[in-house]
Amino acid sequence: MAFISNGTTILDAGAFSASLGSKVHIKTLTASSSATLSFVDGSSDVVLDSTYPIYKFEFINIHPSASDGRFLFNLSIDGGSNYNVTKTTTFFRAYHNESDSGTALSYETDDDLAQSTSFQRLSDTTGNDNDQSCVGSLNLFSPSSTTFVKHFLSTTNTYQDSDYSVNNFVAGYGNTTSAVNAIQFKFDSGNIDSGKIKLYGIKDS
Repeated sequence: MAFISNGTTILDAGAFSASLGSKVHIKTLTASSSATLSFVDGSSDVVLDSTYPIYKFEFINIHPSASDGRFLFNLSIDGGSNYNVTKTTTFFRAYHNESDSGTALSYETDDDLAQSTSFQRLSDTTGNDNDQSCVGSLNLFSPSSTTFVKHFLSTTNTYQDSDYSVNNFVAGYGNTTSAVNAIQFKFDSGNIDSGKIKLYGIKDS
């Protein structure tokens, strides 16, 4: 007997007929005055291996404890003992302020990396007023590959302390053919006061 919803066959003869979606939730981390938020493969139900070809991290109202903090990330090949993968990256941004007096689209040479093990900036400065935060996402491609470098793409939007909306576009690669099995997020000053980071696996991609 088939199970049909709104004219679409969902289940028939013991098999699902309709797509259940390619985005699979793996783990949500919730900040509470947290210095860092880390996803480590095999720890606390985190999967960051060959199960999925793409992993997506979504940043939901990441609120800093200190004003002017920039949201950062780094990768690990040793299960989170060290977050120091060498990276080459690009960073550009668009901004617009509330008074409509300041706008720009620019490449930010101070925010990119060239063969550096430093944490990569994902955002411009974020204010710590009660209504200010950073949101966005980061896609990490084939982190378990032992053939290719580890490409990533990120877009964030931040509410700057001086009332600017700043849209940040970051991309690059971790220059390693070792498997990446952990990723860490933090601000460059202060803690992550509140907010959530959700990890998803993108299947069949």
